[in-house]
Amino acid sequence: MTKFRPCIDIHDGRVKQIVGSSLSDSGAGLKTNFETDRSPAWFAGLYKKDGLRGGHVIMLGKGNEAAAKEALAAYPGGLQVGGGITADNAREYIDAGASHVVVTSWIFPDGKLDRERLERLSKTVGKEHLVLDLSCKRVDKGWKIATNRWQTLIDIQVNAQTLKDLSRYCDEFLIHAADVEGKQQGMDDELIMLLAEHSPIPCTYAGGARTLADLEHCKQISNGKIDLTIGSALDLFGGTGVKYDDCVKFNKA
Repeated sequence: MTKFRPCIDIHDGRVKQIVGSSLSDSGAGLKTNFETDRSPAWFAGLYKKDGLRGGHVIMLGKGNEAAAKEALAAYPGGLQVGGGITADNAREYIDAGASHVVVTSWIFPDGKLDRERLERLSKTVGKEHLVLDLSCKRVDKGWKIATNRWQTLIDIQVNAQTLKDLSRYCDEFLIHAADVEGKQQGMDDELIMLLAEHSPIPCTYAGGARTLADLEHCKQISNGKIDLTIGSALDLFGGTGVKYDDCVKFNKA
């Protein structure tokens, strides 16, 4: 059944909510919806207290490793972590308390799927500890995977074949609709329905949710198969559209 999945996005060592399409290596044009002095560990402790499992800690760029590990330590086994994860450091984050590592860019070097890397990664942490991030951008026909903080478009579509193929290596999918991420202008319903129909494993969607009704809407159009992350609209992150306490109640109900 559809659940609210919490998040902790870390940029420059601080918890922020950022418009996904504004991310770049140079930092120019970055649009930040929210920034706080509260530590990632504070948010992790809150999620632990409220029994919210399966949230993701995403490191947006380098220099966020220590902050992410503080969050993992505050909620051992309750959070996933992603951003700069490779087969060489993945085990380190599992050992630091992550339930899963979330990986995308590393398995798509030079814009192509490196199956050898994927197999190595899956064996290193175990399929049960791996989440593949297939965050994507809309193209003329469907959606294509976007890597490197959603800056690089990969010539691989998010479709039934891709989901079936990659599900053999991981426990879950995490998919941000990068075009609407952080904009609070509505979810990509078509993408949610595609994921619900074709993903053979649990899947969490993020991007564009703006009201509590979106949780119920996601549940309805996905037949309860897709979980939802709400970020910028949440009062916890300075938003006005959704109360965090209501999301906790939704999960408990």
